Amino acid sequence: MKSSRGSSSPSSRRKWFAGIIIPPAAFALGGGELAGYHGAEHVSIGSYEHGESRPKEHERCGSHLVGPMLLTTALGNIVAERAPRRLRNPARAIAGLGAVVASVETFGWMTRHPAHPVARLLARPGHELQHRFGTREPTTAQLEVAEAALQACLELES
Repeated sequence: MKSSRGSSSPSSRRKWFAGIIIPPAAFALGGGELAGYHGAEHVSIGSYEHGESRPKEHERCGSHLVGPMLLTTALGNIVAERAPRRLRNPARAIAGLGAVVASVETFGWMTRHPAHPVARLLARPGHELQHRFGTREPTTAQLEVAEAALQACLELES
């Protein structure tokens, strides 16, 4: 859909951008090796943090920003579209920045209150993304690399 100035609508620009960004990420993760290392990272860090063997999904993975980002971006877009026409682009920019800030703060709250029903609801899209696409069960070799990386980080801290 074209606006009166001949440029595409914000909705079509977002769809176009998503179409350019998502396929390479899906391809990279779909190959298995990267997703396996991502799973190994989660197993290693989660097991260290919790003192017991953990699964390939981790509660603080960046994928958990998906739920809050979807919600805050939608709300920001609704507010921005109600601004006077001449202020819509600045309103969209402010709404986008606000969505990122609100999402990061929400993510922090979610990690501090993982059992809260709202936190669990907001974490669900990210968990499914991790479970289905972002991580794979790691091989023994991938777990060894993740453990070595964790040990090197711990040595740097001390």
